Formats: sequence, C-alpha cells, structure tokens
Amino acid sequence: MNLDTINIKIVKHLKDGRKPFKAIADEMSVTENTIRARVQKMIKTGVLKIVGLVDPDTIDNHQVIIIGVKVGTMDLQEKGKEFTTLKGVVAVGVVTGRYDLLLTVMLNNEFELLDFFKEEMAKIEDVISTETFVLFKNFGWRVPYTL
Repeated sequence: MNLDTINIKIVKHLKDGRKPFKAIADEMSVTENTIRARVQKMIKTGVLKIVGLVDPDTIDNHQVIIIGVKVGTMDLQEKGKEFTTLKGVVAVGVVTGRYDLLLTVMLNNEFELLDFFKEEMAKIEDVISTETFVLFKNFGWRVPYTL
C-alpha cells in the first residue's frame, strides 16, 4: 500500500496518537468515517502502527544502545528479521556503510549489555563484528517499551 497525500496528512495528525478521528476529520474537511476507514486500512496492511513511545531518559535504570552489526551473508532482510526476535530489540534497519544492520536495543539493570550479547546476540549465526553506541542523553528519541 502506498501512502497518498490524504493518508500522509492523517499520519501527521496521528503524531498525537490520542487525537480523535472526529478532530482530524474536521481539520481535514473530510468525514470521520473516511479517517477511520483509512487508518484501519493502514493498520491492516502494516503501513501504520499506533503505539505508546517513551523517552528513555525518564525511565530509571534503563538505557538505549545502538548496535552496528556486520554479518557474513548478503541476505540482509532475512538476517534483520532474525534480530527483531531478540529480547530488548526495539528496531532493526538494513543500512549502507560499514555495517549491514543497525539495531536499537533497550536494556535495564536486570538485562544489561553483556547479557544481551551472551544470551541473545549469540543466537544469531554469521555475525562478523559489532560496534555499540550507548545513548547517554537524547533529544526527541522515543522508543516502545519492550522489556
């Protein structure tokens, strides 16, 4: 499903995930049913997901880590899907540059970086190398709570 200009406007309104469909419809001069149907279709096709996101700086004893991963296969999409199943992984992206994948991982005092590597990363074959980037302070970074 491709997003047309109306769907893009709806998604922009949904930056506030609690904004009523009626308010969106009024601002866009369309019916509430149009908004509801389009949102349901975007959710059904996987284009849109409405979730609660947290500022990781506001949760004690939690941190976000970005991990660059180099793998020994060219099937990067399949490898990326494997990483999405690991505990703590918030998101995975196939990227250009010196890494093949970038992982966003949320950890806490009970499940730390070393635990992630020993218990989760070890499940994935063909990992050649990794580099970690600890997010000490963020400005607008929001993630779903996954632990």
